[in-house]
Amino acid sequence: MPILPRPRLLCAVSLALSVLTVAASADTSVETRPPNNADARPAFAGQTRAPAMRTPVALDVRTITDALDQPWAVELLPDGRFLVTERPGRLRIVGADGRLSAPVAGLPPVFAQGQGGLLDVALDPGFAANRTIYWSYAEPRADGSGTTLAKGVLVEDARGARLEEVRILFRQQPSLRSPLHFGSRIAFGPGGRELFLTLGERGIPEGRAQAQDLGSHLGKLVRLNLDGSVPAGNPFAGRAGARPEIWSLGHRNVQGAALDADDRLWTIEHGPRGGDELNRPDPGRNYGWPVIGYGIDYSGERMHESAARVDMEQPVYYWDPVIAPGGMVFHSGRGLPDWRGNLFVAGLGSRKLVRLKLDGDRVTGEEWLLADRGLRLRDVIEGPDGALYVLAEAPAGALLRVAPAGR
Repeated sequence: MPILPRPRLLCAVSLALSVLTVAASADTSVETRPPNNADARPAFAGQTRAPAMRTPVALDVRTITDALDQPWAVELLPDGRFLVTERPGRLRIVGADGRLSAPVAGLPPVFAQGQGGLLDVALDPGFAANRTIYWSYAEPRADGSGTTLAKGVLVEDARGARLEEVRILFRQQPSLRSPLHFGSRIAFGPGGRELFLTLGERGIPEGRAQAQDLGSHLGKLVRLNLDGSVPAGNPFAGRAGARPEIWSLGHRNVQGAALDADDRLWTIEHGPRGGDELNRPDPGRNYGWPVIGYGIDYSGERMHESAARVDMEQPVYYWDPVIAPGGMVFHSGRGLPDWRGNLFVAGLGSRKLVRLKLDGDRVTGEEWLLADRGLRLRDVIEGPDGALYVLAEAPAGALLRVAPAGR
């Protein structure tokens, strides 16, 4: 059953080197196409189509490797190498020179159909001492499939790289027979004492309806302790009929999650035709899917009651047409102070890297980067030197380094 939270205001390194002079490019502008949902109106000024902004320096874009197969997530190891997941079910270690390891052994089977497969990967906050990693994946089950979270110890020796002490921490319930909307981004909470995992509603009518059901994990954000147990203070723990892991509800397919400099969690999720959303999920709040939203169905038909309802939360920002968001990261400003606190989002269908400037909880500027390259961008992280490492899944699986020229 739905809940009614208190009202809120409706509110080899480089096979290729190229220099991208962003400041002079006319292609990096905010959206100018008409929206798909012409009837929807923003709930507040600045909720969509923020003013254009420009990075004031040239950027070097270097290809570290273009030999990956359907990569989904990238994580930087302390020694400068990368962990990269490939959706068919392989975990690779990529050297700074672009060399790919053999697949890391020890992963459980994955459901590699449609949007399913091996998905996110994250280092334990104590990785330097314990070598533990976490990963999420679409798990094949007797009654369908579902998003599953596991952890294990990454071992590297003369026998190669493998995972040991593998343990399943969480299984999304119920399972469904669908190859869509697994969500699956992992983000550690403040202090690294717990983690958040995003869960899609599986993209079919049976799952869509459960995004408003507290007895289901579908269309939810969950919070877990690092051992998979339920943290004290989860908003629905102890409530009859509710899944105790749930942090927030009413989500569609969240594939980006990150903490800002103030340790506040932000997420980004796919809309249908229009209605991609940037949210800052608070505990126990309802983010509206599928009751409210700013998009329309793929058929072109209306699919929401309205764009706003007093008992459901408004997105901080939305896009129509969509950017089709993947992973995201807040930038520290290392190497380029103009980027400090900015949010970078990998764009899939839009084939661009989106930069957002924020002032508190409001987006005040937007820029599109890498738009001339025609790459489906799946993930983005920041390195210790302030460079961005961007994962592209098509037309070739590639890992790129993006940084101010000369750095």
